[in-house]
Amino acid sequence: MIAIVRPSRISGILCAPRSKSDMQRACAAALLHQGVTHIIDPGKSNDDLAALDVISKLGAEVAVQDKTVVVKSKGVHPFFDQINCGESGLGIRMFTPIASLSSKELTISGTGSLLNRPMHFFDAIFPRLGISIHSNAGRLPLVIKGPMLPSSIEVDGSLSSQFLTGLLMAYSAAGARDVTITVKDLKSKPYIDLTLGVLTSFGMKVPVVKDYETFTFSAVDHVQPVGEISYLVEGDWSGASFLFVAGAIAGGISIQGMKADSVQADIKILEAIKDAGASLRYEDGLFHVGPADLHAFHFDATECPDLFPPLVALAAYCSGNTVIKGALRLTHKESNRALTLQDVFGKMGVHIELDGDLMIVHGNRHLKGAKVHSHHDHRIAMAAAIAALGADGEVLIEEAEAINKSYPDFYEHLKALGTSITLQTV
Repeated sequence: MIAIVRPSRISGILCAPRSKSDMQRACAAALLHQGVTHIIDPGKSNDDLAALDVISKLGAEVAVQDKTVVVKSKGVHPFFDQINCGESGLGIRMFTPIASLSSKELTISGTGSLLNRPMHFFDAIFPRLGISIHSNAGRLPLVIKGPMLPSSIEVDGSLSSQFLTGLLMAYSAAGARDVTITVKDLKSKPYIDLTLGVLTSFGMKVPVVKDYETFTFSAVDHVQPVGEISYLVEGDWSGASFLFVAGAIAGGISIQGMKADSVQADIKILEAIKDAGASLRYEDGLFHVGPADLHAFHFDATECPDLFPPLVALAAYCSGNTVIKGALRLTHKESNRALTLQDVFGKMGVHIELDGDLMIVHGNRHLKGAKVHSHHDHRIAMAAAIAALGADGEVLIEEAEAINKSYPDFYEHLKALGTSITLQTV
């Protein structure tokens, strides 16, 4: 699909999408919960749908009822021996340890860019937990056979916190006793807070955490509640970040459905919006954001690397050079986002420098209309569309359907705010 986005002024009120980070964790917890779970206001992105498919193959009965997903489960008892996590990095890293709770041999794979993303973590860790594993030289597919035998281990958290999320959920469900997961150089700590919050909401065993370095499960008996649980999926700060930047560039707009006290890492977009000088206020459950005299800012995105695309779109319209830290974390995303952002925004007249872990965006406020490619990356497609709002001509985005991975309503939401967009099927 091709999306043609024309320069536009936007206005109105919009409800942000649901958090796929929260939704996928809720799906995993619903599978592990012995009983019935009502997931209220569920997400509908490709990653969310993949998570529902995975838990249905691992033993849960899943029924979609209007704005609720009902999950009935007795734990991990796979119906199939083939599991596909789609293109979800969180999905593959979270559900693989959970699947290993079963003694059945399982083949776990994915699609698209996920096939090239490193999974050496499992090769190193699983044999220490009694799990047989065969990988494709550290890539998918993975063939595993449990059951997992939780023990005290040390893991590297520098690549992604998602591996730790999977271990925490699996250990909790396994009733792990007197074991500690020691983590070295943990990145994206707020996402671990989100995981711990979901475990708490589902009444699961929660480890004692010390400085995000040790996660200890004690020998104290814990009985997970059996029965019905209702879980409300919160708004997605990752997807909403693009709306906030759109408001700062071409608004103002109002955004509803977001928790002002969320532990999601990408809530930090609010800091960037304020530091850039945009108009921002929160009142009666609504965030109001509008344009102003935007200026360069400094931002550390090490703990929230998914913010790089919207941050670059914002920085492009700021006077001066914006410095964003954390660029080394962009290599193993849906694309190599550092290079992809250079390519896409370079075509729109924005110069981006890479200096080790720093990305320097030379703002010019006068972006050009251009033909760009999403590189099959949902956040790149959205960043290009947002940047197009203030350009001097239309921006044509190839492979624009990449947005379905996380925010399938994105273009329709922009249209509802007054953006001129034409979608063409190729």
